[in-house]
Amino acid sequence: MLENTILQAGKPIETDFQPDVVQAYRILIVDDEPLICRLNREALTEAGYEVDEAENGMAAWNKLQSRGYDLLITDHLMPEMTGVELLLRLHASHRSLPTIMISGTMPNEELERYPWLEIQARLDKPHDITGLGETVGTILRATAAARGQMELMPYMQTQPADAALRV
Repeated sequence: MLENTILQAGKPIETDFQPDVVQAYRILIVDDEPLICRLNREALTEAGYEVDEAENGMAAWNKLQSRGYDLLITDHLMPEMTGVELLLRLHASHRSLPTIMISGTMPNEELERYPWLEIQARLDKPHDITGLGETVGTILRATAAARGQMELMPYMQTQPADAALRV
């Protein structure tokens, strides 16, 4: 509970209020090229994101089993499991994760065959790091906004129309 405070010159205001802690978005980068992984990780970490790496689709799948992520950035052609195979496995497990595919050989035919994989962005290699940062920010903001709208809908459907006007 907040206590009333009196502002006195030269003394800090003391209250029991603690601001909410904002947690960083978690991103998983999947690429079999270590240099690309490192450059993407460094750029996104510098921008304030929490970033993990996986060297192929199978390693990414294992990480996805043990930790939640807000965004997946994946290459396509990798040993053990391609990017599309990883997305198909995610879909088969009834999990949804916003995805950016960065590839030198974009699997356009496969992606057209599976439009429900819903890749939010496709970037060709070599890609612009600044463009990647802007794309990541846009997708995460859109995802957060969509989740917020979905949370409001059940409330709006069960409350009187004037409920939003009450204080």
